[in-house]
Amino acid sequence: MMPTPHSPLLTPNSKIMPTSSANKPSAQLPIGVAVVGTGFGQKVHIPGFQAHPRTNVVAVYHRDLDQAKAIAQSHNIPQACETIADIVELPEVQAVSISTPPFLHYEMAKMVLEAGKHLLLEKPITLNVAQAKELYQLALSKGVVAAVDFEFRFVPGWQLVDELLSQGYVGSKRLIRIDWLGSSRADAKRPWNWYSRQDQGGGALGSLGSHTFDYVHWLFGPVRRLSAHFSTTIQARLDPVTGESQPVDSDDTCLLMLELADGTPCQVSISAVVHASRTHWLEVYGDRGTLVLGSENQKDYIHGFRVWYSQPGKPLTEIEIPDRLLFPKNHADGRISAFIRVIDQWVQGIEQGITIVPSLREGVYSQLLMDLSQESNNTSNWVNIPLLEEFLANS
Repeated sequence: MMPTPHSPLLTPNSKIMPTSSANKPSAQLPIGVAVVGTGFGQKVHIPGFQAHPRTNVVAVYHRDLDQAKAIAQSHNIPQACETIADIVELPEVQAVSISTPPFLHYEMAKMVLEAGKHLLLEKPITLNVAQAKELYQLALSKGVVAAVDFEFRFVPGWQLVDELLSQGYVGSKRLIRIDWLGSSRADAKRPWNWYSRQDQGGGALGSLGSHTFDYVHWLFGPVRRLSAHFSTTIQARLDPVTGESQPVDSDDTCLLMLELADGTPCQVSISAVVHASRTHWLEVYGDRGTLVLGSENQKDYIHGFRVWYSQPGKPLTEIEIPDRLLFPKNHADGRISAFIRVIDQWVQGIEQGITIVPSLREGVYSQLLMDLSQESNNTSNWVNIPLLEEFLANS
């Protein structure tokens, strides 16, 4: 069963979890949310939370207090803070969303969780899987609901593909191909910043690969082993502060070969520096048919996905996405439409004390695959992937 507006997907593994009574919202009152991160936060998180009937943005963080106050005023947010400590001390804050650059996630998320606040974290959730695992365990010990913004799970076309795969449309899988080709970093004049630095979580693997690893796990199951090769096409950019050229050591193109636990090969091509008409394409080939999901939308990576199917020897035929899967409101920025469904899931977990998906557990798996992809690229070898349950159980 797929999520419907304000009635999100709960998995068969959903279970009641302890929730701090001091931080459990009243059934009548909306959940007080603080937004940390004001780039993506202003574009997606704030409008998403303000559009949702069960959340209320009560505070915003920016390291510059004057900037925080200006943002708060422009969005009618009552509190503005310049430290995470100030955010978590506010009694009206029951939950915090973090959409800062990745190198800030771990310390910020740790403070939020230690304060017993619910957490919604952008991806990649940390700089390495050890940090991710620590956050996951901390959230469990505090009994809070910690979600990750893996929004492709909530996009109508992707949900339809999940249903069709579950119904055995392609039969036994023989090959999976994924192309995610964008031009967000194609302009060599785009300034140098944290995205240019591998040590700060920059690169196409973190921004796009983190999503890819999550939806591969969701749609097809665990990965048994992988091989990765990264490249950096634009190797220097101008620092906007100093005007000097700075080296770029983060990847802008990733080529991945995955072998799934069931033996299915999966080929993944990711790039942020190409101009391609087929921006995001998933092809699943089986003995009974072919299933294709694709979008040619260059400006919005959520809107525009269509689904096709064919039987062997027959042409592809488009499958209409049913109304029950469509967004109840198509925001001009598709990221808001998908994010509201992520909020649906998070809110239900908070209000009902239920474990949800995607949570930090899924974030750990995505980060594990990213770390092992780096290892494979550095050693030019295939790398085996441990089972997530075993990885989480090991100290």
